[in-house]
Amino acid sequence: MEIEEIKNEEELKPSQNGEVLLPQIIKHNFIKNKEIRNRQYQKLKREKKKLKKKERAKKKEEDAPKKAPHTIESLREKDETSVGDLSAEENVAVLADIQQDEFSDYYQNTYEPKVVITYSDNPTKKTRIFGRELTRMIPNSKSFYRNRSSVKKMVKSAKAENYTDIIIINENRKQPNGILVIHLPDGPTAHFKLSNVRITTEMRKTHKAITEHRPEVILNNFTTRLGLTIGRMLGSLFHYNPEFEGQRAVAFHNQRDYIFFRHYKYDFDANGKKAKLRELGPRFTLKLRSLQRGTFDSKYGQYEWIIEGRRHAMETSRRKFFL
Repeated sequence: MEIEEIKNEEELKPSQNGEVLLPQIIKHNFIKNKEIRNRQYQKLKREKKKLKKKERAKKKEEDAPKKAPHTIESLREKDETSVGDLSAEENVAVLADIQQDEFSDYYQNTYEPKVVITYSDNPTKKTRIFGRELTRMIPNSKSFYRNRSSVKKMVKSAKAENYTDIIIINENRKQPNGILVIHLPDGPTAHFKLSNVRITTEMRKTHKAITEHRPEVILNNFTTRLGLTIGRMLGSLFHYNPEFEGQRAVAFHNQRDYIFFRHYKYDFDANGKKAKLRELGPRFTLKLRSLQRGTFDSKYGQYEWIIEGRRHAMETSRRKFFL
């Protein structure tokens, strides 16, 4: 009776050989005793687990390649402005463009960066400490109080003093939450959201390891035309020729349009083959909000790229990235 009821509920489908296959019947469903039925089910479950374990061991012996897991990064939508290898033939126009951009003089090693770092009005203690740590990390940089000066006045004064870049640290009256980077004398200007700021004291690290040597700069995973501009802009804050004897390195790693900053000191073992990293601090995360042509102008400035409102205003998919 039970098999006949199942036949009536579900149409029988023929197999590839033309034979009619009956629906699968689990015998444990017809055991009336709940305890016995549960024991039989657990036994079947253990047998299936053992079978899967044997299959995994067999694949491992055969050295079967593992399938790469699907992540947002691996499923990233292809960007038309992706650069790739600059030496490739298809990137000749991009290479010629960056050789004439605002940072070309720096990368041709024709001048030494000179950076001024300032804050929002009445900065908190954490913001001031964060700014001082940036001055220790960025060669030839100085920290000043803003004294209620407007951004345009600061740009004018910095040009007169032959500064090459301005970094303005904004805050929300509790902690730093934004950075404005202005490249002088003709821009561009980038505005970043600043998050996950941890100064050296919060990381329980010591300042003694930070020397005055110029650090090495690592720019990682800036793959689009916009990302290339942002990477060159961040790299131009540091001296073009690092001093390797200081064994310090700063890294800007882009992942899903979040730029993670880390500051390391590395040491080699006795053989000189393996290196050990020690994080010095500070650490923070940047998220690009806008890139403006020229120096800062909130009223008449022209934007090369800007994120408007919420994420969905510009992004059509979570798998689309701009850097």
